[in-house]
Amino acid sequence: MEIYLVGGAVRDKLLHLPVKEQDWVVVGSTPEELIAGGFLQVGKDFPVFLHPETKEEYALARTERKIAPGYYGFQCNFDPSVTLEEDLSRRDFTINAIAEDLDGKIIDPFHGQQDLAAKIFRHISPAFSEDPVRILRLARFAARFAPMGFTIALETIALLREMVARGEVDALVPERVWQEMERSLKETDPTQFFMVLRTCDALKQLWPALDKLWGVPEKIEYHPEANVGIHVMMVLKKATELSSDPITRFAALCHDLGKGETPSNEWPSHKEHEERGVPLIEEFCQKYRVPNAYRDLAKMVSRYHINCHRAFELKASTILKMLERLDAFRKPERFEQFLIACQADFNGRIGSEEKAYPQAERLRAALHAAKNVDIKSLVDQNLMGEILKEKIHEERVRAIKEQLS
Repeated sequence: MEIYLVGGAVRDKLLHLPVKEQDWVVVGSTPEELIAGGFLQVGKDFPVFLHPETKEEYALARTERKIAPGYYGFQCNFDPSVTLEEDLSRRDFTINAIAEDLDGKIIDPFHGQQDLAAKIFRHISPAFSEDPVRILRLARFAARFAPMGFTIALETIALLREMVARGEVDALVPERVWQEMERSLKETDPTQFFMVLRTCDALKQLWPALDKLWGVPEKIEYHPEANVGIHVMMVLKKATELSSDPITRFAALCHDLGKGETPSNEWPSHKEHEERGVPLIEEFCQKYRVPNAYRDLAKMVSRYHINCHRAFELKASTILKMLERLDAFRKPERFEQFLIACQADFNGRIGSEEKAYPQAERLRAALHAAKNVDIKSLVDQNLMGEILKEKIHEERVRAIKEQLS
């Protein structure tokens, strides 16, 4: 039995990055031998074992053969005769196909260290195209490593396009698409995830409502970038600077989806785009089983981001109505997410990247004033039902008006 550290742990060690988890491959062994050694088998489709002490994953060296479409359409061979190089050859990128033995010696049959030095993602073999999830994984890796200068080899981009053209993306299961997207939203530059998908034409298949934004113009006086797709990426990048929260970042990404539904004869104006975006968000979230917290905030930002920008123009009663519809009194944390996404929209324009956004503080002050209305004193006046409700509303409007005057 020979044991090797493989994959991302080796890659990150060579890049002098923190290693979050370690995966191991076992050559020349069998499931029975590992179980006898105290390992716990957890893999159903192929034997993966947890170390009895460290609980790290150990997998038997294997080869794979494509027999059906999609992520699960593989036949695996775990014979003890499978070599380390054969196991590494089935992996995705050269930089992920480097192994290290227990003495610290590096085994690198596909020259991954050269590509690490050159900061290039390059597929190992044409077998890369047999697994459509690899398109998503590469896009996610770009979201993590592009800020370090990593790029994708031209031949790999060409292969991605071939995969999309022959329909491999259609075999992706919704849950896996969202899993990779959500993980990308937590990375250093999530915009790269969507740009890679767009570069290989996969975004058009996976999220057509987002992809079509690149063909939609905007008013130059408000958006010097003059292209909704470019603006949305700028907004996502700004949201990434303002918050590490993936829910907030997702809402920022979705805020202008409705502009893709504007009739072309109305361009570059986009009246009612706020409401037009809501069903698009609902459709996407339903298709990919997106958690409700993502969906709900995204819909709110789509509906109310323009009102937020106009905070200094709104009457106190209008502000209160917006706070109520945002459920800001019961969910102040989500209200903060809303404000950050709106600020990202405001700053996500050429020339406005570092401008102040006092609208957010104005709405925070309005919420604070409205929350401080003494409801108990109104109840003590024996007000009830609709009369009490109207009085609370009246007092909150008065408090907001006084606070903002």
